[in-house]
Amino acid sequence: MSRKRLSRRLNLGVLALSGGVIVVDAATKWWARQQLMHGPTHIVGPLWFRLTFNSGISFSLSRNTPSVSVIVAVIVALVLLALALRAQPGVAMWGLGLLLGGGVANVLDRLAASPPRVTDFVAVGGFPVFNVADIAVSAGFLLLLLLVLRGKRMVVPW
Repeated sequence: MSRKRLSRRLNLGVLALSGGVIVVDAATKWWARQQLMHGPTHIVGPLWFRLTFNSGISFSLSRNTPSVSVIVAVIVALVLLALALRAQPGVAMWGLGLLLGGGVANVLDRLAASPPRVTDFVAVGGFPVFNVADIAVSAGFLLLLLLVLRGKRMVVPW
């Protein structure tokens, strides 16, 4: 397959979007670890910035097996990467890029911490505390769900 034909089939914009999510997430987690270590900050209404650490996956599930969480997340990220590189331009690219970037950002945060855990800091009412990567994963999932419900194709066939 020619390089030009291959580049038309690979959506490299999804990598830029994922990379942006990873950078913003890392920067906000760094800020949270620096600024919120002495206590929470009230923003407005039910919104607080409160530093917590999650050794499990979403909603603190699987807390006792962080290495399993990392292995599963890496496998999911590799599958998502294969799909994301073939994402249709538009909503599919955004959905897969946000999902991939958020997932990788949380894996990187977990791998950088000792003990392995993810930094969370956005608290809204009684909802579990979350971070920018979690927002990206949720938004990406909702965009992809919208495409599926509308019967739209997400990836370019080989």
